[in-house]
Amino acid sequence: MQTVHVTILVLYLLLMVGIGAWFSRTKVVATADDYVFAGRDLPRPVMIGTLLATWVGSGTIIGGASFAYRYGPLASIFFLAGTPVGIVALYYIAKRIRRHSTYTVPELLEKRYGLSVRIVAALITLLAYVGITAYQYTGGGYIISVITPLSPEAGAIVVAILVTFLAFGGGLKSVAWSDFVSALVIVFSLVIALPLILGKDIGGMSDYWSGMPETHRSLSGGLAPIELLGFFLPLFLLILADQNMYQRLGASRDEAEARKSTAGFFFSSFLVTVPVALLGSAAVVLMPDIQPDTAILSLAGEFYLPTVLGGLLLAGALAFIITTGSSFQLSGAGNVVYDVAQRMLGVEMDDRKRLWIHRLSVLGIGLVAYVLGRFFPTVLELQLYSYTVYGVAIAPPVLAIFLWRRASKAGVLTSMILGVVVTITWEQLGQPGGVNSVLVSLPVALVALFVVSLAVPDKEPRSLDEEIADAEGAESASEA
Repeated sequence: MQTVHVTILVLYLLLMVGIGAWFSRTKVVATADDYVFAGRDLPRPVMIGTLLATWVGSGTIIGGASFAYRYGPLASIFFLAGTPVGIVALYYIAKRIRRHSTYTVPELLEKRYGLSVRIVAALITLLAYVGITAYQYTGGGYIISVITPLSPEAGAIVVAILVTFLAFGGGLKSVAWSDFVSALVIVFSLVIALPLILGKDIGGMSDYWSGMPETHRSLSGGLAPIELLGFFLPLFLLILADQNMYQRLGASRDEAEARKSTAGFFFSSFLVTVPVALLGSAAVVLMPDIQPDTAILSLAGEFYLPTVLGGLLLAGALAFIITTGSSFQLSGAGNVVYDVAQRMLGVEMDDRKRLWIHRLSVLGIGLVAYVLGRFFPTVLELQLYSYTVYGVAIAPPVLAIFLWRRASKAGVLTSMILGVVVTITWEQLGQPGGVNSVLVSLPVALVALFVVSLAVPDKEPRSLDEEIADAEGAESASEA
């Protein structure tokens, strides 16, 4: 245990608590809209930072580094490429996401496909987001165990408490600003650490390259092409329909700002994913027998970096994990409030009641996520499971809103249900033949969407813009 590391960690945690307390003030978060959309007045650097920090959490710092440690830097291109490729797709629909901003993705789906689709989508989103929150707790517990005498299990409790505190108090405002601070810390730490590890500790790029196992120097890392695709797709599908991305783009000041923030998100993502791939694989050269999940954490905690920089890297990694966990916890609680309580159960809520139900839902999701995290041995395992359930079930219907007007309610419902059932069944069977579940469930979901939509079309296939225009016209007529 390094005293400097512990000091930096404690100072960081106090900073996060301070940010949460500051934005929990009543005059800052006075309404449910303030809680979910942060008043739609976030500066662009904060928008970019919150997009980056929300997406890059335990799945990248621990799961991505674990992949690089196991298979090498070139294979990591396929695993991590889901992020920039998905961001490019988001860039082209960012304006429309902002124009049709909703509290939740299931609410957006209802506008196009109806209530039944919203209900199913809400249940799927809750299932996946609780899982994603759970592996943030697990990943944060790893980091705290590296810095302090606490076990990973005890560290996970600390992380769960802090994640819940940030989401509970200030909503998106506190989460976004803590995201921004965390993004600055982790990007600075990774960019500075990379040349030190590859140059000073290993001895240069040639020693780095020759020091890795032979399979790590190949493009595939020893994996078959179909296996690489199985690692690429979950990240790609999740970002295409991630409710956090849609809520943040909806919270931007206007449509143009939504697109500019997405562009900033694209470029800044390389400042994290590239160092993670290189540092994770560099750990194989320096520490060939460690647990893969701890690849980057061990570089920071085992004296390979200057003490202060190592402490900043550990604190920054924990920062991303905490802010990502807060985002998914806050977003999942929104599904409880707007999709389940308000829409499905018809609970009458004024603004004050809605705000408090949202906060209580944050607490409930935190508790369930912590319990779920005890059942998955590694972050990468839980990461891929959660990503696949959500991405396979939700991404095709959401993209069809913008790209295919003939998608029908029957096709969407069939696609979502089969996507979840096949994913869970394949996972429970132990991934027969070593095939990742996304490679089975995604084709099933896509075929179901197309075939059933064509076989059982809606009476008048309509675009989302037409549906909303009709709804607004009917509302104006009733008010008149």
